[in-house]
Amino acid sequence: MLREGVALVRARGIQSDLDLGPLVDPGVAFTGDPLLHQRLQHMYDAGAWVLMESALADLPADLRWLFESGAVTLPQLAAMYRALGATSAADIGAALEDGRLRDVPGVDEQTEKAIATALPALRAAIPRIPLGRAIGIADPIVAMLRGAPGVEWAMPAGSLRRGQDTVGDLEIVASAADPAPLIETLSHHPDAGRVLHRSARRIYLLFDRAQLGVRFPERTDAGSALWRLTGSVAHVTALARLARQKGVELEHAASEEEVFERLGLPFIPAEIREGADEIAAAREDRLPMLVSRAHIRGDLHMHTSWSDGRDTIEAMVEACHGLGYEYLAITDHSPHAAASRTLTVDGARQQADEIAAMRERFPSMAIFHGCEVDILADGRLDFPDRVLETFDLVLASLHDAAGHDAARLAQRYEAAMRHPLVTLITHPTNRMLPYRKGYDLDWDTLFATAIDTGTFVEIDGAPGHLDMDGALARRAIAAGVTVTIDSDCHRAEMLGRQMELGVTTARRGWVEPKHVVNTRPAAEVRALIRSKRRK
Repeated sequence: MLREGVALVRARGIQSDLDLGPLVDPGVAFTGDPLLHQRLQHMYDAGAWVLMESALADLPADLRWLFESGAVTLPQLAAMYRALGATSAADIGAALEDGRLRDVPGVDEQTEKAIATALPALRAAIPRIPLGRAIGIADPIVAMLRGAPGVEWAMPAGSLRRGQDTVGDLEIVASAADPAPLIETLSHHPDAGRVLHRSARRIYLLFDRAQLGVRFPERTDAGSALWRLTGSVAHVTALARLARQKGVELEHAASEEEVFERLGLPFIPAEIREGADEIAAAREDRLPMLVSRAHIRGDLHMHTSWSDGRDTIEAMVEACHGLGYEYLAITDHSPHAAASRTLTVDGARQQADEIAAMRERFPSMAIFHGCEVDILADGRLDFPDRVLETFDLVLASLHDAAGHDAARLAQRYEAAMRHPLVTLITHPTNRMLPYRKGYDLDWDTLFATAIDTGTFVEIDGAPGHLDMDGALARRAIAAGVTVTIDSDCHRAEMLGRQMELGVTTARRGWVEPKHVVNTRPAAEVRALIRSKRRK
């Protein structure tokens, strides 16, 4: 139909949509393809540019943004796709890096420079979505692919796999003998809004207004593709430079392990492939042994229907038992928290009875009775000591800035840390992704106070927090702080996922099991809590 349409336009000398009138005149019979006639009628009625805008909207996002940046024309974009199979900024960046872009017909040196200039700004301009939402979209597709016949492996890529707070590219790479039936299945996925692009080894779809790409490289190239699409631009560029120095080829590797082996490097975990100092650490054999979900023995921060959680204590305990935890802490909100419900003094007593009953039902698990208590504007805690003493552990949170500057906020934190009953500080920057940046405090001083007082500092896995983030967590452990990784979960069904988010965030901070309280047995956790209370 496209060729017939082009031939017709050329034969009739049509230069604009207004010239289409004779072709769509109802009094004149159209002898060509009826579908072509329908398209021409649409162009005449709506205007050709409307169709052009619609077609642009259906392009993979990176290609659309590159065109709109003015760096390339549509024919050049089409040529890059035909010659390189490029459907993303990562594809174009790789072709730019290794010189393949200059071999594309119609792409001259000036265009190449324009693309090189546009790419960094392009990545900054593309809207990003929170990590939690990105995982919610990608995980079911990854699971579907891993369970499909003929699929050797399927992995998320890009900033999603690196666990960044917000995700730009939703990309999945899968190694499969025959991708055709998988692409066909994906094209009819019930949750997909529409197909943006489809070829023999790639498909881009809209899920919940976000673009998701799935690639099926040749099996001998799948590892190279996953590596190239996972690392940050800085990481990929640095390793490509190292490969040139060593005279090795990074393409045509069936696994990521093979990519690193060719470079003489140990495998670099995806979460730290940011192009900072991970390559030097790998070359010097000092990469950390990062914490993983398998190291986590319990969860010390969760909420139930006694405060703003959805589920009962029983439901949360049962879910934790199903996750294989050795212990958990029920930590509902104190009275001044801005929550739909909060724990009262009388409620704390009744809750203690309920937890005692759960301990009888689950004798193999340690169930701590705790509370997430607000640090008030004057530095006091939101329950009197006589109540706090009844809890097994106390979490302190600075939910309300109360209009205070950084120095005053830090003083409130310090007062809480120096309280002998406070076990840990939760989500310390109190950011709310993607809406609120969080506190910018003198963290080095606060970390020193945490060490001095034996107070733990949390890496919170709630999708809206992910707090401390990777960078701050790395500073904390470098200072000698002992951290916890918690879910801060309000629903039993999300306990596992939010712990995974917390672990991913910790891994971005180079956190090892030795830095984490809840990689330790329950008896050791109890001893650490008692140790501070005796100070």
